Amino acid sequence: MLIGVPKEIKNHEYRVGMTPAAVREVIAHGHQVIVETNAGGAIDLTDDAYRAAGATIVDAAEEVFAKADMVVKVKEPQPGECKMLREGQVLFTYLHLAPDPQQAKLLQESGCIAIAYETVTDMRGGLPLLAPMSEVAGRMAIQAGARALEKSAGGRGTLLGGVPGVPSGKVVVLGGGVVGLNAAKMAMGLEAEVVVLDKSHARLKELDMHYGGRMQTIYSTNDAVEEYVTQADLVVGAVLVPGANAPKLVNRPMLSKMQKGSVVVDVAIDQGGCFETSKPTTHADPIYIVDDVVHYCVANMPGGVARTSTFALNNVTLPFTVALADKGWREALSDDAHLRNGLNVAHGKITHEAVAEALGADYTPADKAIAG
Repeated sequence: MLIGVPKEIKNHEYRVGMTPAAVREVIAHGHQVIVETNAGGAIDLTDDAYRAAGATIVDAAEEVFAKADMVVKVKEPQPGECKMLREGQVLFTYLHLAPDPQQAKLLQESGCIAIAYETVTDMRGGLPLLAPMSEVAGRMAIQAGARALEKSAGGRGTLLGGVPGVPSGKVVVLGGGVVGLNAAKMAMGLEAEVVVLDKSHARLKELDMHYGGRMQTIYSTNDAVEEYVTQADLVVGAVLVPGANAPKLVNRPMLSKMQKGSVVVDVAIDQGGCFETSKPTTHADPIYIVDDVVHYCVANMPGGVARTSTFALNNVTLPFTVALADKGWREALSDDAHLRNGLNVAHGKITHEAVAEALGADYTPADKAIAG
């Protein structure tokens, strides 16, 4: 199979779909790889490093899309990229289609086979290709929130760790999953006061067993969310419903009761966000203010630490990339129910139930799409 790796073109996105090590691995399986020039240059993955791994460097994304049997990316294809996709071509990347009907429409029109990292599952019910980026985003949420709390950014002027004689900042994390846990760990490391809200009793018990008095765990209800959010200096939105739109946990009236200069970091923005007032921002212009509350809603947070993120992502995507290349998409998805859950679009049909529901589109089961 000929695998293509284009350079990412989303605002301040420096990650790359395959590292030279990943390229070398798939070539050892008998495949070919073409990489757009300077695809990894921003994170010191040079064209020479890709050539040494066996890849062929091409001058433009158009050539990658025109020649490749499978395109491996990081972020969702932008409209121009969608229009370069073709019937039957495999696209393996993050998609986040639920809040993005335009992208879904373009993918359907292309006839491509679009497999989304974020809906591939594992035997424990987890999302293994989303997890490393969730770890990165959770940790970055506290860094970003701490900066946004500074007065120069419009924040309250609060230091999360406090100092002797002055209280620590209050951090509230909505959701105790991978993002929430990593955000909480970073906040505890800064000696902030940390509260995690979640609807899973089992998860709350697990967090309490591990962190005890360092973290307060609260069962999530509307009342509890309002109580703790309105007292917080920093709120991290860390909820996820695989493939679907994120639930809006904090509405505008609730937000208006928050302290002046407090900060919300909406890590769920890729799936529409969990604050009613959230809208996607970029690393170039990450912050805006609503009702005196600072909002940080960057849709590709891990792109800010692109080298770490690229290696972490490749560690988990590589086995699936190899399987798709070795077997072809139909056999690979037929053999692996977890990879099959990643199929979002095939030959113009929406093949993930939660995505179809979010888009108000007709749903075709993945099994039926694979059978053709």
